[in-house]
Amino acid sequence: MCCRYWTEESPELRAIVEEMNRSPLVRRWQNTTAVRSYGEIRPTDVVPVIAPSRTGARAVYPMKWGYTGKSLLMNARVETAAVKPTFREDWARHRCIVPASWYFEWEHRLGNDGKKYTGDKYMIQPRDAVVTWLCGLYRIENGLPVFVILTREPGEEIRFLHDRMPLILPGDLVDAWIRPDTKPEELLPYALTDMVFEKAG
Repeated sequence: MCCRYWTEESPELRAIVEEMNRSPLVRRWQNTTAVRSYGEIRPTDVVPVIAPSRTGARAVYPMKWGYTGKSLLMNARVETAAVKPTFREDWARHRCIVPASWYFEWEHRLGNDGKKYTGDKYMIQPRDAVVTWLCGLYRIENGLPVFVILTREPGEEIRFLHDRMPLILPGDLVDAWIRPDTKPEELLPYALTDMVFEKAG
């Protein structure tokens, strides 16, 4: 599960935001929705996302978080994205990277009554990372791009928090991930699971 993340105004992310702001799609989104650059990001926010241009080059676009369906779809499971009708075409051809500083997760506790309860909120990022490169899928709805974030089983250090975590790749695989001719399953063994975390203030 991934339903919140944070972007710092760091040099690395500032360059990405500046590229997004040059996109003509910013003005189209701003007719109906504010475009977010930094801070805590929530589903339905429009944010910078890395995806291939029409020529296949790496580019940054403003995209809205969530596919429209019977309910808003924020995430897609990496284990089933290749076969589910909602995601399979995008898994094959429309992959993106969502740059973040870290993501948030709430501890899920099992009470004495057998029910699950939500506990403390944690900030999580790969060990020694400056940018957290969240893997996603995208599509076009009503002429504008929207995305979901892929999730997988968690690394051991954060399994106590939740039974899912985002799919995160190292920065040197960003270009490979978004290329339409890449077989995404070949990159999954390089996913980062060694996370550091602390309680959010």
